[in-house]
Amino acid sequence: MKLKFNDLYFVLFIVLLYIEIAIAICLKTGFIRHTFGDFLSTILLYTFFKSFLKVNTIKLGISVLVFAFIIEFGQLINILEVFGLENNHVVKIIFGSTFQFSDLVAYTLGIATVLIIETRPVRFLKPDRSEKTKL
Repeated sequence: MKLKFNDLYFVLFIVLLYIEIAIAICLKTGFIRHTFGDFLSTILLYTFFKSFLKVNTIKLGISVLVFAFIIEFGQLINILEVFGLENNHVVKIIFGSTFQFSDLVAYTLGIATVLIIETRPVRFLKPDRSEKTKL
């Protein structure tokens, strides 16, 4: 793992951050707020770390997923109450306050999407060498 700034991932991070903020401000309930927002949150974290670190895609994806699971299971045991932060509005927004199994599914699907996109070969940039080009 090396420190290296990647402007493409940083732009993706900023775009996702604005989308997440818009979801948080504009939507108070529903699928987009609760499930799609969680799906995007793992992608947001992935792009943030990829903006500054040159790291293995699969290792980073799994690390982000483990982190998201730890946060979610922390909600199960009321970790904010343990640290006396249950009344801190900002912390509750960032870490959440209620455990839901569907959040774990959303996190997993978010990282699965990232890994599929990141590990998929880009075929349109690499032409098939077996086909002969005609003059």
